[in-house]
Amino acid sequence: MGKDDEGIAVGKVGFIAEHDLLTHEQQEAGERAVALIEEQGLKTVRIGWGDQHGIPRGKFVSAADFAHSLRNGIDFSGATLVMDTTNHLFTPVFVEGGGFDIPEFTGFPDVVLVPDPTTFQVIPWAPGTGWVLSDMFFSNGKPVPFSTRATMRTQLDALAEKGYEFVAGLEVEFYILKRPSREIGLHQTGWPPAAFDVTVAEQGYQYLSETRLAGVNDILTILRDNLEAVGLPLRTMEDEWGPGQMEFTFDPMLGLGSADAMVLFRTAAKQICEQNGYHATFMCRPALPNFFSSGWHLHESLRSESGSNAFVGSGDEVLSEVGRQFLAGILDHAIPMTVFTTPTITGYKRFRPYSFAPDRVNWAVENRGAMVRVQGGPGDLGTHIENRLGEPAANPYLYMAANIAAGLDGIEGQKTPPPPVASDPYATDDAMLPTKLWDALDALEQDKFFRSVFGDVLIEYMLMMKRNEVNRFLSEVTDWEQNEYFEFF
Repeated sequence: MGKDDEGIAVGKVGFIAEHDLLTHEQQEAGERAVALIEEQGLKTVRIGWGDQHGIPRGKFVSAADFAHSLRNGIDFSGATLVMDTTNHLFTPVFVEGGGFDIPEFTGFPDVVLVPDPTTFQVIPWAPGTGWVLSDMFFSNGKPVPFSTRATMRTQLDALAEKGYEFVAGLEVEFYILKRPSREIGLHQTGWPPAAFDVTVAEQGYQYLSETRLAGVNDILTILRDNLEAVGLPLRTMEDEWGPGQMEFTFDPMLGLGSADAMVLFRTAAKQICEQNGYHATFMCRPALPNFFSSGWHLHESLRSESGSNAFVGSGDEVLSEVGRQFLAGILDHAIPMTVFTTPTITGYKRFRPYSFAPDRVNWAVENRGAMVRVQGGPGDLGTHIENRLGEPAANPYLYMAANIAAGLDGIEGQKTPPPPVASDPYATDDAMLPTKLWDALDALEQDKFFRSVFGDVLIEYMLMMKRNEVNRFLSEVTDWEQNEYFEFF
């Protein structure tokens, strides 16, 4: 214990060194972060943890206590692990093992967050404030098995053993709406709260319109400047179909950094929009008139030990042998994978024919109707695959980990994909994607592959949580049912 830690009630004194939880690179990054905090006079650091939904939960700590957290970690409530998307508990938390038969969960004591200093940023939209992501551990030093960031790290390690690094580019659709008032009435404080009133930020229905983009230029400029300030490699901002529907794309990133970037992007966009009288929503299909579904297309490839793109094809082949094997693995495991790419009930309303979203398991070269689109060609150094399954609300760690695991299975099994779709991807006899979350959950429950790579504990946890969400949905009477039956019968 260092003298500086005496009397400090942050985490467990000496926890990180005791359990060897930070690499040399992370320790050096921590020293740089502390120096930057002092240099810029920061007052607060937000220590966030990407939860099971991929949403940051965390604490605002003083700058002084952040320095201690780099040695001790910081205490955090493990109860967040048993909450679905509206914080409904989905397990009997006070039984032995916390409902998961895991001794460390008995009584749901605090867990320990260990900041990853390589993710540290000074966030310009909150004066005097830093931001960092963390990993979660039990007080005995064991990693919490439901930490999805750790799940992705495990898959990256398996990929590295084969001599590859994962490269991902983000293409994310979402809506920006105006929020006329931030006042919330007492009648709007339900559980979940009622959706607040919004108005459209721009007209929409003119795809890639410069005029439409100019109409939201003020908020786009603010977003651009802030995203670039925190190191996110923003590539393009585009106008999509719906009113205020945007598409942001980012340059390719390596490994865990690509998923961390998605977490930072979503939380930044929501906070910045809220501060400026707007609302950013990554809900796949808002229940607003004439709104279209939003997707999250994952552009991915592998980098070899030589630093070259391992997917570049030669001769007449659009993909290399490794690229074809990786693609074959994704196709083989696509149906149970949808729980990780499309985790919300609303997301399945996107899988419709002729919608620019996939509705079945297939692939094609430069065809936006296929589930997997190959971009590039023989000898093209930018060749990669685009998985079009995802919705923008997906947990990025699970979305990417599922792709890596499936692709790696294709490589290890030397799998060969079926022929690409030559014309209409909506008219093939390929397997159909699930159209309901509960069907996807059934497929995952019966699937042996993801149990083998993610472990039974995580799979059963996901099934328990998402089935609770489904059961709450199915127990409610929807507006559709009310309108359909109330008067007629």
